[in-house]
Amino acid sequence: MRALPPFDALVAFDTALRRGSMTLAAAELGMTQSAVSHRLRRLEAFMGAPLLHRSSLGLRPTDAGARLAEGLEALLDDLESLRARCRAVLAPDALRVGVGAALADYWLVRRLPGFAADNPDIAVELAIIDGDAGGRSADVDLYVKWGPATAARTSPSQRLLFQEQVFPVCHPRLLPDGQPLVDPAGLAGLPLLHKAAPGSGMEWAWATWFERLGLAGPPPVALRFGAIATAIAAAMQGAGVALGRSLIVQDALAEGRLVRVLQPTWDMASSKVHFARWPVALSGDHRIQRFTAWLVAESAATVATAPIGT
Repeated sequence: MRALPPFDALVAFDTALRRGSMTLAAAELGMTQSAVSHRLRRLEAFMGAPLLHRSSLGLRPTDAGARLAEGLEALLDDLESLRARCRAVLAPDALRVGVGAALADYWLVRRLPGFAADNPDIAVELAIIDGDAGGRSADVDLYVKWGPATAARTSPSQRLLFQEQVFPVCHPRLLPDGQPLVDPAGLAGLPLLHKAAPGSGMEWAWATWFERLGLAGPPPVALRFGAIATAIAAAMQGAGVALGRSLIVQDALAEGRLVRVLQPTWDMASSKVHFARWPVALSGDHRIQRFTAWLVAESAATVATAPIGT
C-alpha cells in the first residue's frame, strides 16, 4: 500500500508558502488559521520534519520544506489537468473560462459578444472564480488569474496577459465640475472607500497614497470592502473614492459614471498581473490560443495597459 501524504495538508502547505502568511492562507482557503495550522502539523508529522519557519517576517521553508515545494507545484498542476486529459479524447464542447468577478462584470462580459461574432466556431462558458483555492477546484479549461508577477512566468500551460494601473475614482458629483483635483491635498477631504482584501499590494492602501501625496495621516476609515467589485459599485453610487484598476473602471470613466480624482501622472502600476492558465493536456488547444490572444488585443484596445506577454 502506498504511503501517501494527506492531500488537504499538501494544499494548505502550498497555500501558506505561496502567501507567506498563515492568515492569508486561511483567508484564501476559506478556513480558520488554526485549521490551517492543524493541517500543516499533520503534514510535518507525516514527513517527519519541520517544513516551515515562522517569524515576524512571515513564513519560509525549511530545507525539507523547500525540497517538498520543488515538486509540489508541478504535482498540483498535474492533478488539476486530470479532467482535461479525460476530456481530450472527446470532441471539444464549450470553452469553460474562469475569471474573477470584477474583471468579468466590469470588462469582459461586455466584450464577449465581439469574440463570439469573430469566432463562431468557439462557444464560451464563463465561470466566476473566487480566489486561488477556487481556481484549483473549478471545472474550467482556462483560468484568467490575477496574481503576483513573480508567479506569472510564461510556460507551456500559462501565458502572461497584461498589467493594470491603480488610481482613485469617484462619482462626478464629489468633485468640483466633475474634474480631477487641481490640488491633490483635496483628497484628504473626501470620503475614502477601503479595499481590505487579503494579499493586496501597497498600491491598495490609502496610507501609501497619503504618503505619496504628502498628506497628513492616517487616512480616515469610513467604509471597508473585501472585494474591489463592491468598492467600485459603492463609488458609482457616490459613497466615496475607491481605488480602481484601469481595465475595470475604463468603461465607467468613458461613460461618465466615474471620474478620475487625480491626474494620470499619479497612477501606480499594480503589483499583480493578469495571466492565463490551462491544463498541460490542453496546451495545443486552438480555442485557448485564440481566446488568450483575443484577451491581450482587447485589453490593449480598451485602455493603455502594459502588455507583458505576446
